[in-house]
Amino acid sequence: MKRRTFLRTAGISVAGATALAGCSDAEQTEEGSPTATETDTATETSTAARTGTTTGTPMAERTLQVATYSSFTGEGTAGNWLKSAFESAHDGVTVEFVTPENGLNQYILRRQQGAPLDVDAYVGLNTSELVRADQELDGSLFATPDLERAGDVKPELQADPRGRAIPYDTGYISLVYDESEVENPATFDTLTTDPYRGDLIAQNAQQSDPGRAFLLWTIAEKGPDGYLDYWRDLLDNDVTILSDWEPAYQAYQNEEAPMVVSYSTDQVYYHGEGVDMSRHQVGFLNDQGYANPEMMGLFTDANAPEIGRQFMDFALSPEAQAEIAVRNVQFPAVEGVDPGAEFSQYADEPGEPVTFTYDELAGNVEGWIEDWAREVSA
Repeated sequence: MKRRTFLRTAGISVAGATALAGCSDAEQTEEGSPTATETDTATETSTAARTGTTTGTPMAERTLQVATYSSFTGEGTAGNWLKSAFESAHDGVTVEFVTPENGLNQYILRRQQGAPLDVDAYVGLNTSELVRADQELDGSLFATPDLERAGDVKPELQADPRGRAIPYDTGYISLVYDESEVENPATFDTLTTDPYRGDLIAQNAQQSDPGRAFLLWTIAEKGPDGYLDYWRDLLDNDVTILSDWEPAYQAYQNEEAPMVVSYSTDQVYYHGEGVDMSRHQVGFLNDQGYANPEMMGLFTDANAPEIGRQFMDFALSPEAQAEIAVRNVQFPAVEGVDPGAEFSQYADEPGEPVTFTYDELAGNVEGWIEDWAREVSA
């Protein structure tokens, strides 16, 4: 049974439903959306080496510690480009990335315990994580950075009413399907019909950023009173639910099912000579896609707040936005940025972007996920 497969593979826990995963699955893959499974371990791995400081200036004031998801860093990534370009433009400054295995939850727990965060900024924040941090802490985890370029961000992506979390890119959750095996279902209800039995792979909304976004998309479509009925229909139609984006997409690549919840920029990554594009078709249900902006924030007790503000402002520059879009395989957050003809040719935007605001998620998102977890694990 598909449901047993989910329980064995994803290890769902109703008690863990409130511990939302680190942004974008916490390990990015092709789409720029991270996918590493959350753990209880609070270790961090430094991914950049110190390269020196300005003479006479304390190291702590010239080094910016940035927490992010693992695939944002490394050779060829958006993070690596940002590090190199920012350091070149700011003599004596070093950017160091750390990748907390427990995502933002690590810093929420540290703040609750009165422990130092030991980082200055966070890259890869989503709206529901910001809501959770605000609900679980007496004071704000993030400061308002007052960036010069903050006003350049597309208004529809401005998720934080207090201006603390700043979008740097956005993706749209969609279906990716093999058109040689299945037709584009086109609507949510079609996915629950017999011709699509066993055809869809989704992700665990407790652990996965796209999985959570897909769940929220179904709530936006069916309403808080109807989404569980819809998921019962999906389960009855043998939907497969795996822990994160990476195992889900790998299962799709292995042809275990002809559809997977993923991103509408799929073809940006996979086009090219020898690629079977029939396996990389993008499907927008009801001509919609769930907008899932990634944001960055400056911690309130940052050791290098001014460098942090400069780094965040730099990430919003036109040059950086174009590089982030191409390397992170996501759409720019800033108005008027052109990532290039190739990106524009293969990146699909839905006719009707859908998303929940901060105020709509506050007081609701954890309960929605808990109820979903109970239903799926039943």
